[in-house]
Amino acid sequence: MTDPAPPDAAAPASPVSELIELLSLQRLEDNLFRGQSRDIGTKYVFGGQVLGQALSAAQATMEAVGDPADGPRSAHSLHAYFLRAGDIAAPIVYDVDRTRDGGSFSVRRVTAIQHGKPIFVMAASFQIDEPGVEHQLSKPEVPDPDDLAPTPQIPAERLAKLPSKVQRWLNRMGPFEFRPVYPRDDLNPPKRPPFQQVWFRLGERVGDAPELHRALLAYASDFHLLGTTTFPHGISYYQPNVQMASLDHALWFHRPFRADEWLLYAIDSPSAQGARGLARGQVFDRAGRLVASTAQEGMIRVLPEGRAD
Repeated sequence: MTDPAPPDAAAPASPVSELIELLSLQRLEDNLFRGQSRDIGTKYVFGGQVLGQALSAAQATMEAVGDPADGPRSAHSLHAYFLRAGDIAAPIVYDVDRTRDGGSFSVRRVTAIQHGKPIFVMAASFQIDEPGVEHQLSKPEVPDPDDLAPTPQIPAERLAKLPSKVQRWLNRMGPFEFRPVYPRDDLNPPKRPPFQQVWFRLGERVGDAPELHRALLAYASDFHLLGTTTFPHGISYYQPNVQMASLDHALWFHRPFRADEWLLYAIDSPSAQGARGLARGQVFDRAGRLVASTAQEGMIRVLPEGRAD
C-alpha cells in the first residue's frame, strides 16, 4: 500500500488548462507581451501556438478602442507568415503595433521575436458588430461526431520503433479531441484525393469570452491543414525523408462559435508544386453554420530514401 499524497500536493494541470495558460501572455509594456512555449512533440514551436499567442496579444490592445456605444471590436481576420523556426526552450516576445483605429475597423500588426530576431509576423483586423447581407456554403454531409470513433492509440510496439519526438507527438494527450470522418494511417499512408473532414472540440468546457475561443480556434486551425496536401502522394510528416513546414496562415472568423463544442474542419488542397502545397479549410458548427475559414501554404520536400536532413 502506498502512502497517500500530502494534502498540499498539486494535481497535474489538465491539457486544456495548460493550453489556456499558454495563451495567457505576460504583459511587459502597453504593446509588449511575453509567452512561453510547450513541447508537444514537434521539432520546433508548433505554429498554432504562435498564431494563438499572437492573436491574444493583438486582442489585448483592443481595450477602450472607439465609441463605447458601438460595442467591442472583434477579430474577423488574420494573415501571418512564419519566418524562422521557433525555439521550444525559449520564451517568445510579441510586439504589437497599433496600426490603425478607424471608425469601425482596427488593424494590429504583431511581430514574434526570439533571440533578438523575428520568427513570425501577423496582421489582424478587428470590426464592430454590424448588420449586413448574409450567405454561406452548406456544411458537407458527414456522419455526426457521436457516430465516429475517437482516434485510436498507436500500438506500443509500433510506437517504440519511431523517433522520440514522433513518439511524444503521437502519444500525447492533447487539449483537443479529433474525430476524422475518414481516418488515415499516417505511419503507412495510402494515396487518396486531397480532401478530409475532421470533427474537433476542446476536451473541457471553458469560459464564455469570445476572445478566448478565437485564440483557441487559431491554435487548433494549424492541425490537419497542411497534412491534407500530402494525401495524393502517399507521404506524411512522420516519414524521416519528408520535410514539412508552414510558410503562412490565414484565418477568417465569420460567426460566433465555441471551441469546446463540436466543430467540423472540412479541408481540401487544390495544388502542390515547387516544393510547396496549398490547403484551404472551412469550419462549421454542428448546426451547419460556417463559423471560420482558413488557408495555408507550406513547404513539402521529399528527400531521397535514406537521407533525412
